[in-house]
Parts: sequence; C-alpha cells; structure tokens
Amino acid sequence: MKNNIKFDDNLLQICVNSGIINIDNVLDLIMANKREKLKKAHKYAITPPNKGNKYWFTYYKKENAKRILVRGYSENELLDKLIKLYESDQNLENFTFYKLYLEWLEYKTPLTNSPNTIKRHRQHYTKYFEPSKLHDMKLSAIDTLLLETECNRIVKEFNLSRKDWVNAKTILNGMFDFARRKKYITENPLEDVRISVKYRQVVKKTGKSQTFNTDELTALNDYLDNMYEQTKDSAYIAVKVNFLLGLRVGELVALKTEDILENQIHVVREEIRDQETNQCYVVEHTKTNDDRFVVLVPKAKALLDKLDKSGTYLFERDGERLRARQIAYVLEKYAERQGIQTKSTHKMRKTYASMLNANGVPLDAIREQLGHTELSTTLSYIYNPLTEQETFSLISGAL
Repeated sequence: MKNNIKFDDNLLQICVNSGIINIDNVLDLIMANKREKLKKAHKYAITPPNKGNKYWFTYYKKENAKRILVRGYSENELLDKLIKLYESDQNLENFTFYKLYLEWLEYKTPLTNSPNTIKRHRQHYTKYFEPSKLHDMKLSAIDTLLLETECNRIVKEFNLSRKDWVNAKTILNGMFDFARRKKYITENPLEDVRISVKYRQVVKKTGKSQTFNTDELTALNDYLDNMYEQTKDSAYIAVKVNFLLGLRVGELVALKTEDILENQIHVVREEIRDQETNQCYVVEHTKTNDDRFVVLVPKAKALLDKLDKSGTYLFERDGERLRARQIAYVLEKYAERQGIQTKSTHKMRKTYASMLNANGVPLDAIREQLGHTELSTTLSYIYNPLTEQETFSLISGAL
C-alpha cells in the first residue's frame, strides 16, 4: 500500500538540510533516468568514438528544419546536450506570439533611449495585435500565409495608411527578427508577406502647411523682435535662431554656452519627456545617439550674442532652463494673435531644410546638418518654402 505523502518545497528543504536526502544524488538519479529514456526515444544512432574521431556523435532534427550534428567527449555529455535540445523544443512548442512579444519588449526596452517609443509599441500591440488571432497562437503554427491574412485584415479593418502600417509593422519586424536570432524560428515569415488590400489614401502635404514661407517668416520675425525688446525673454530668440539652425526643439533647449564654437554649434544632448510621468529632463545624447556640428551663420551668431550666458543652459528664464513646451507656446501665441493656424516647432526644422534646398545646398549636407542617418528621411523634410510669386519668378528665370 502506497503512502499518500504530500511533499512541498519546505519539506524537501528540511530533508536536504537534515541529511535525509542528498540533493546531488537525487539530481544524478533524475539525469540518469532522462538519459535512459532519451536513448530509447532518440531516432538517430548514437555513435561512439572510432580511430578517426574522438567524439561521441549523433544527429538532431527539428520539425521542418535541417538535421544538425551533435557531439560530446563522452556519452553522457552527448546525451545531456540532446536533453537540452529536446526540452528547449518542448518549451517552444507552447511558446505563443504574445510570449514572444513580451520577451522582445523586455529585450528592446533597455536598448531604446526614448520611453515614448516603448509606450507606442505597447499601444500599437494592444490596438492591432491583441484582438487578432495571432495573440494566443503558438509561434510554431504561424507561417507566412497565415501572417499575410492577418496583416491584410488589420490594414483593411483599421483603414490604415501606408505610413500607419509601416509603424505598426515595426513590432512584427522586431519580434520575428528577435525570434530568428534566438533560434526560435529559422526564418522571418514577415519577409514574404504581401499587402494586397488598399491603403487609406492620405492627402499629400505641401509647403503651405509644412513650412513657413518667406512672407510668413518676415511677419513672425517682426513679432519675435518686438516681443524680445519688450520682455527680454530668451524664448523669442530661441525661436528666431532655430530657423537658422534647424535643430530638434529638444536639442535647442538643451544647448549650453560651452556648445557654441567659432562657426559651429556642437549638438550633443536633448530634452525628452517621459510620457508616463509627464516629466521633462535632459539626456546626454541626441535622438540618433550621434553628436553633430551645425553651421553657425553670422545672423544666428548675432542673435546668440544678445543672450545672457551666465547660466548653465543657453536659453533660460529666471535662472531656469526653457522647456520645449515653452518654445511651442511662442508659436501658438503668435498664431492666436494673427488669427491663423498654429504651425508646430517641428515645422521650423522643415523650413530650415527646405530653405537650404531651395538655395542650392547639397542634399547630403542638409542631411548632416539635420542629423539624419538616411537621406530618405531628409527628403521627407523638404517642401517648397517660397511664396507663389517667388516660385513663379524662379521657374520663369529657369526657363
């Protein structure tokens, strides 16, 4: 008659501590049992060393994959390697798409400087993939055709534009590339996925909405000059000077006096906002993790010479660093007074790029000034910043 004794972790620990059970012997017994079972179940021959080979060896094959050679200096070492492979595959058998997402996000978080990027990944996953059939599926069951069906359904159901889908697909690309590198899968099923449904058509942006044209800049600069004379608030200088520097607004408000060189500004840090706490703080790197030198033209230098440079940061108010939000507020207040639609701080950067392009500065030089890695990104910043009359005159002259 069997004793119905219930063991728990505490009881096991007591037995080990008191010497009733030798834990090493127990572990050895468990491994020996696993080895014996494996020898009976393993379908490839286990070959001992011979004259031309000092290893024990056999083969191992995953489903839908090529077989691999497994070697060990002893039979037990070989069997232990096989046990790890079989157990790993068994765990992967129950590994779901959602578990992969969580593991990828945990890997990605410390590698990403912007907490907003991680927040965006979470939002996109919750919106697009959590309600999909992919969420609970085993990773091993997801192939290209099934993935293609789900991707097309998501684009159609959510009426996504091409850009919307590229943003959402970033999660899938990251997850499957991570899974491939971890050897959970042998190839990325997303690589052959085709979107055949129609993307939502987006009205193409123009220079009128994306840049400040020359007439608008003249009116805005007059306002900024007037407000600076009245208040001596460095925010008005910051807005004026950024049309001549083209910095990200977070880089602009993180500038220090020491960053100003003879004919350049050294861009090495930026302000970021934590979306969870809504707190702003400066980090010692730029968005791309690369510092850069931006040309400091004489007009910009003259504007900076007006500033009190006794503080830590270049743009301060009452001894405190200006925030990106305060720069945006200047543009909002101007638009409100003029009765026009507000143009964002990012459009200062687009105006800078567009003005350089309109005046013949090489595209690659513009890319370097903006701190872009890819020229394609720079091209997306360039619009026509000229008035209709200026454009007419330019075309007439060219023809």
